[in-house]
Amino acid sequence: MGVEPMWAPSPERVERANMTRYLRWLGDRRGLRLASYDELWHWSVEDLDGFWTSMWEFFEVGGPGAAPAPAPALAERRMPGARWFPGVTLNHAELSLRRRDDHPALLHGNETGELGTISYAELGRRVAAAAAGLRQLGVAKGDRVVAYLPNVPETVIALLAVASIGAVWSSCAPEFGVPSVVDRFAQIEPKVLVAVDGYRYNGRWHDRRDALEQIRRRLPTLEATVLVTGPGREEDGPPAGSADGPDGRAARTLTWERLLDDGAGADLAFEPVAFDHPLWVLYSSGTTGLPKAIVHGHGGIALELLKSISLQLDLGPADRFFWFTTTGWMMWNFLVGGLLLGATVVLYDGSPGHPDMGALWRFAERSQMTYFGTSAAFVLASIKAGVEPAGQVDLSALHSIGSTGSPLPPEGFAWLYEHVTPDVLVGSTSGGTDVCTSFVTSCPLLPVYAGEIQCRALGAKVESFDEQGRPVIGQVGELVVTEPLPSMPLFLWNDADGERYRDSYFSTWPGVWRHGDWIEVTERGTCIISGRSDSTLNRGGVRMGTAEFYRVVEGLDEVTDSLVVDASDPGGEGRLLLFVVLRPGIDLDDDLRGRIRGAVRSELSPRHVPDRIQAIAEVPRTLSGKKLEVPVKRVLSGVPLEKAVSEGALANPDAIHQVVALARE
Repeated sequence: MGVEPMWAPSPERVERANMTRYLRWLGDRRGLRLASYDELWHWSVEDLDGFWTSMWEFFEVGGPGAAPAPAPALAERRMPGARWFPGVTLNHAELSLRRRDDHPALLHGNETGELGTISYAELGRRVAAAAAGLRQLGVAKGDRVVAYLPNVPETVIALLAVASIGAVWSSCAPEFGVPSVVDRFAQIEPKVLVAVDGYRYNGRWHDRRDALEQIRRRLPTLEATVLVTGPGREEDGPPAGSADGPDGRAARTLTWERLLDDGAGADLAFEPVAFDHPLWVLYSSGTTGLPKAIVHGHGGIALELLKSISLQLDLGPADRFFWFTTTGWMMWNFLVGGLLLGATVVLYDGSPGHPDMGALWRFAERSQMTYFGTSAAFVLASIKAGVEPAGQVDLSALHSIGSTGSPLPPEGFAWLYEHVTPDVLVGSTSGGTDVCTSFVTSCPLLPVYAGEIQCRALGAKVESFDEQGRPVIGQVGELVVTEPLPSMPLFLWNDADGERYRDSYFSTWPGVWRHGDWIEVTERGTCIISGRSDSTLNRGGVRMGTAEFYRVVEGLDEVTDSLVVDASDPGGEGRLLLFVVLRPGIDLDDDLRGRIRGAVRSELSPRHVPDRIQAIAEVPRTLSGKKLEVPVKRVLSGVPLEKAVSEGALANPDAIHQVVALARE
């Protein structure tokens, strides 16, 4: 744990921060005088009613003038089953389109170097037309509309159109395999599918017409498909054909342009819905069993994203907000939340490494983004590639860099400050699809320490529990949330009695959300995430998160990626297996094995020296980039491969077969 901060905000930055404005507002409106972020956090998790009504009023959710929030904010303070703002009606799309001027709403780029802009006024017009077109297709409040789309403006327009009707949205990225898409969408019985027939990635066109046809045939509730022509198509071909509906008639197919034409000239209209009316369905990673279909509500998501993006990330109407994501990851939904603040949301459709690892840094310069959101994996890949953004591109507009997906190690922080820009807030965050936000996050008022997350998020009663369920400071424990959040799932789809919901989050400690991460809350209030608690390396009672292990192993020049699996029996000590991906031309000889073991022994502990080290071609990962430690561990404990992992949810299914075969030798 670093002693000196790597960065601290200037007095000018603190003065103009949204968090500072909010603290003053609390003093003026509520008579609350809170002297520090720590004091503010404690108040926010103790007076839940006071804090969340302040969010409603501060962000003028009820309209201009900040009228008092409806009371109570929290009608039932329990988990699961908390009830927020009963009797309130609103609409998430309406809150996202409060701005109707010529300010850029969406800035969208791709691998070819194109950069387009859509203003708030134009976005409103297209949402109105799309919503009217969807209504003509029979979409009504409560119906489900699903999308098989890349990160392009049409996806944002479709989401807002669906939400404006009070229908329910769900999306998958077009690289998802057919079984993976059907496993997700079939659960929620969609009426309309909006899809591309192909997409461009890594300089190549990927035709998805056959996949789209299979998806349509396996979704019997579909009544229509809206076809978005994939950007960058290299060949002209017939659009995806009509799929037979459940009664033998052909489900209707129309183009995106026709949908907008059918609704042209319509007024922008918003269906008032309850605070807890379903907005969208997200999915757990699907590494084991059928993915959980997680339902979030209009009001809870709006309040949470307003809070997170404005106060924790310090963004406002003048910002250009970017996160590298696909439409199959909750960060896409989070990113679109920038519209709630009237900011410009920056979209990128393509590979982050094409034609080289400098591509996104050049895009940051071209788009003049002020917030660059990415992943720890991208930062580490940039280091390995020897990219030097500071000397190659102008990033003077940038005030913050966000990182999520996995813990950002200390060398990631150091590289960003040395090789990207010295005066930037590096905000490592950690949260989950389950709440579509971060539990632990950044704060513009606090310093940044290498390898640490700045703070616990406002309103999120995050604690570290020891094995007895007691909160601990300064030691690693289970990440738990002991008070409800408005963006917790309303329910899981097809879970009428709530049993799967309770089993997923509340089975360890009743009434306490267990997230499945190891966390340390330090004495100074920062947080360190050290990996998933269910993929932990437990050797002789010494527990270690996988993130620490990867930092050491992948710190060796010869190693580009790795996977570690603790194949120990419960209560006993079995084998620690390490699989490494090596640079081209490097062989895994005895010398390299010895150096890997030596690094682990000296930098981690002698107990965590791997028993076996094997070279592999690729680390098996989910489509959202997560390493598959837990499914491999389950297979080695006797679970059949097909039950341990859904191959349709994998980015590289062949890789897990190689790992399992080597592990069994």
